[in-house]
Amino acid sequence: MLRPKSGLSQFVLREDFQITPYLAMTEFSDTYGNLCQRLVMPAGKVKLQSSIVAACADTIDVDFTAGWTPIVDLPDPILHFLLPSRYCESDKLSEEAKAITIGCNHGYEQVETIRRWIYTHFQYQYGVTDSRSSTLDVMATKTGVCRDFTHVGISLCRALDIPARMVTGYLLGLKPMDLHAWFEAYVGGRWYSFDATQAEPKGNRISMAYGRDAADVAFVTHFGNAELSRMTVDVKETSPSWL
Repeated sequence: MLRPKSGLSQFVLREDFQITPYLAMTEFSDTYGNLCQRLVMPAGKVKLQSSIVAACADTIDVDFTAGWTPIVDLPDPILHFLLPSRYCESDKLSEEAKAITIGCNHGYEQVETIRRWIYTHFQYQYGVTDSRSSTLDVMATKTGVCRDFTHVGISLCRALDIPARMVTGYLLGLKPMDLHAWFEAYVGGRWYSFDATQAEPKGNRISMAYGRDAADVAFVTHFGNAELSRMTVDVKETSPSWL
């Protein structure tokens, strides 16, 4: 999943997708509306290169008055973001979620309290978790990376009957630059973004994929033997040539 779609907070102005050597591929939208490319790679080295220019919102929306959306009012496609998933064992965290958000107004304030609690109490550290680590693993050590922080946020929201989903993409100014992860919660009748790795709300994001957890939003899913030998990510601010 290397081609983002235009949406409310971003508009893709230009993109260039190349594969060397050239290989035929097909394209489809998955269950969550992500644009996916499917191909068969031959033995040997294959290079994928994706370049995107997008107009992005400078800020993310913040609204402490956005209340909890009753489940009866949720659109049908939102319902499965209430359920436990591979990395988000929300059914085992109801007591923790209630304790963290005690005294909060139901809705956005609960989610922001969860985000702030993770940012305050967890340590960002590479090498402690891996692709098998779930929310319960991360809660036990309170260490991990953006993927792990996001899983915890999603799980605690779902434990409060707040739909939550994972987003992967790129954040301008992230250091070191890499594919990033954050989460969105459905309150006040719409999705809001929350990033537990950042002290304050930040915009200038390019969203690449949405899903229940990391199992749905990997930038590459391969079947058979494959090894990633090198990956470079560069994100910078620019202006379209016609402005």
